[in-house]
Amino acid sequence: MHPRASTSASRETRGSGHERATLVALRRKLITYSVEGWGIGELLFAGSMLVYHELPRVRVPARPPAVLPLVDRLRAYFDGESVSFDDLALDLSWATPFQRTIARTLQGVPAGEVVTYGELAALAGHPNAQRAVGSFCAGNRYAVIIPCHRVVASTGLGSYGSLGTEYKRRLLALEGVEL
Repeated sequence: MHPRASTSASRETRGSGHERATLVALRRKLITYSVEGWGIGELLFAGSMLVYHELPRVRVPARPPAVLPLVDRLRAYFDGESVSFDDLALDLSWATPFQRTIARTLQGVPAGEVVTYGELAALAGHPNAQRAVGSFCAGNRYAVIIPCHRVVASTGLGSYGSLGTEYKRRLLALEGVEL
């Protein structure tokens, strides 16, 4: 389910050693931002937690672009500046413990460096889980923030979802990586 389709977010809670799912109603806010030369992107927040990030691409804006510190950071990133997103609260309730480990490990891969799917799996303590890493990257809701564009195939660039390999090349070029 696309994150915008629901007005509530699920959170996992633990009680007496048993896990139980509860729905917590959260106010959702959709922010549209634009980046010159890249297009228009979207950010979806539940309270102060980022729930979804859509990379900028050419399209007609649904609403006026927002002024927000995160938008300023994203614009700076797309302008080629060194930007950290480590302090953002991300909703990872949808992710398995394995996926959360992959996300944290991937956030530690510095700008200007790439790892293969197999290398990322091994760095996260799960050697031979390269296919699962690829599945995580394909479903990553936080492109750039959890930088799946820094994960490449052992034989070259690898794919980058619906935005394609040229978009991935552009992101890597921002960070000084040419493949």
